[in-house]
Parts: sequence; C-alpha cells; structure tokens
Amino acid sequence: MRVLEIFDEIPDPRRFNAQHDLTDVLFVAFLAMLCGATNCTEFAAFAEGRLDFLRQFVPLKKGAPSHDTFSDVLRALDPHAFNLAFQRVMAAFGQQARSEAQGQLAVDGKSLRRAYEKGCAHMPPLVVTVFECESFLSLAQQVAAEGGEADAAIRALKLLDLEDCVVSADALHCHRRFTQTVTDGGGDYVVAIKANQSKLAAEAAAALDAAGEPRPPAAEIKDDAHGRGEVRRAIVVPFQQSRGKNALVGLVAVARVEAWRTGADGKTAYEARYFALSWLATPTEVTKYVRSHWAIENNLHWQLDVLMREDMSRSRKQNAPANQAILGRLALNVLQSDPRKIPLSHKRLKARWNDQELIGLVTHMR
Repeated sequence: MRVLEIFDEIPDPRRFNAQHDLTDVLFVAFLAMLCGATNCTEFAAFAEGRLDFLRQFVPLKKGAPSHDTFSDVLRALDPHAFNLAFQRVMAAFGQQARSEAQGQLAVDGKSLRRAYEKGCAHMPPLVVTVFECESFLSLAQQVAAEGGEADAAIRALKLLDLEDCVVSADALHCHRRFTQTVTDGGGDYVVAIKANQSKLAAEAAAALDAAGEPRPPAAEIKDDAHGRGEVRRAIVVPFQQSRGKNALVGLVAVARVEAWRTGADGKTAYEARYFALSWLATPTEVTKYVRSHWAIENNLHWQLDVLMREDMSRSRKQNAPANQAILGRLALNVLQSDPRKIPLSHKRLKARWNDQELIGLVTHMR
C-alpha cells in the first residue's frame, strides 16, 4: 500500500525506545479520520475497536496505540516533513490528484478556531491551503507563522509546480511577492484588488472607466436561486501599473465584475469588484475563475467544518494543530477522490460500518 510506504519515509522525532512504529501510528490515525474520528481519544478508541482489522496492514506488535501515543506523535512530528509526505501521497494518487496540477488553484486561509493555546483565543492557528478547484483536492498547506497568511501562502505555492495553472486569491495576496511566486512558478494569477492597494485600486478603476467607446467586450451571467436573482457582468481592459517597488509582477490587465442582486423583497443591491490579471483574459474567463474560486470555501472549508469537525478540535500544543490539519485534508482528499456519486458523509459511514468499504477508500487510488 503506497500510503504506508510514503509514511515510512517520515523521520521519527521520538526517542529510540518508542513502543509503536511511527508509520503504524500515522496510518491508524489516518484511517480513524476516514471513519469519523476527530481527536486523539477517538483515534485510540478506533485502534482498540478495530485492532484485528488494522493488523492486516500494520503489525501493531504492542497492541493498540494509546491516546498519549497519538498525542505525543502529533506534537513532536515535523509538519514540514509530514507535508512533504502528504504531497508524495497526492502524487501517487495519479492524474486526478497530482501535485503537478493543471487548471485553477485557489489559495485561502482557514483558522483552527479551538486549537489555541491558553489565553490566545483571539489568535487561533491559521492554515493556508492551495486547493484544486476542478477536482476539489487540497494539494499543499502551511500553518501561518510570523509572516502571517501572506507568507504561508507563498511557502505553500513554492511546494507545487504551477506550470499551466491559474492561481486565484483574495485581496490579502495582492502584493508583489505573491505575484512574483506565481509567475516564477510558470503560472498565471487572478487576484482581487481592494483598499489594501489603494493606488492600484484607483488606477484600475480609472482605466476601466476610461475604456471609451466602443465599450470593451463584456460577459453577462444571470442566476435565479435561493429566492433571489443575480446578474453578473465582467469587463477586461489591458493595463499598465505605474512603476514602484511594490508594483505587481507580470500584471497585464484588470477586470471589473459587477453584480446586481435582487432579493425576495424586491430590493436590488449593487457591488463592483476589481481583479488583477497576469494575462489578457476574456470576460467569460474572468467570470469563470472568480466564480470557481469559491470552491475552496464550499468544498474545502465548509467540509472541514461540518464533515470533519475541524473547528471543534482542541489539539493545540506544539505541532499538533498543523499535523492534524494535514491528516484531515488527506482524509478529505480520499473521500473526494472516491468516484461514487454519494454524499461524503455516507462514504464515511460506510467505511465506519464495513471493513471492505474502508479498504476500498484507501486502495482505489493506489
């Protein structure tokens, strides 16, 4: 089983007299998360209840690992080494789930809301994920450190081959270092522009307003759902930013996406958003990438909160939050990659109830 082979390459940070093999502990925790476990106590309960089944894959010569064993491993394990192993697992999954992804990659951060140290409830750890919008798979993640979310996003992108990819991000990442990282990696970008780049925002708005006649080509989309109607309209114009040490790298065009939302009460709200582009995209492409960026919220962050219950985790000491976040994203990737057209929660229930279902989840992408 390739997952075991890759886990086996992770350096063991514990002392020489550790009773349980590192690969065994990580593999059991991974299977436990596939079946619905969310913390070290539940990992231990899963190992104890499915011990005979687990021994088909890993020896577990000393029996089921305890809560303390899982906790010690997650605290001590180097998140960088674990993240590299995570990427090797994804590369081994095949064409759909490879680290050399093609298509749109969305970048965004998510707080681990209960994984804070005592007295630090106001600043919980934050994990930045690079997410493939077509396959709904997490490809890389980094915990924000001193450089914050912006620095973590750059570190996560540098782990990937961005050739032929379009990277989308919110306004927090509208800065020179981010665009330099994307272009150096061979990709293109669609990044929101807001008041954090006031000069660029003013220049972009002026360029779009001064596009002149005939007006530039536009794309218009109409939606009616959830009791409201929405009309979105996008235009794109070539753009040259004024020079400066903070100018974006590779900026070629800017876009404006306007939205008119009419609620059940008949009132209409208007919103205009601006985006920096590294190529002269068509308005239709812009609407597609802007819309698809929300997949990271709907198909990753929402699933992590509701299905994986990540926000309820109190693993907070040392490296435990980062390592458990990696385990959760790996488990979610396996569930997303299973080709059956049933809810992810049903896949989890089937794996919990039936050994063959669990084996199928792990082995169908060998």
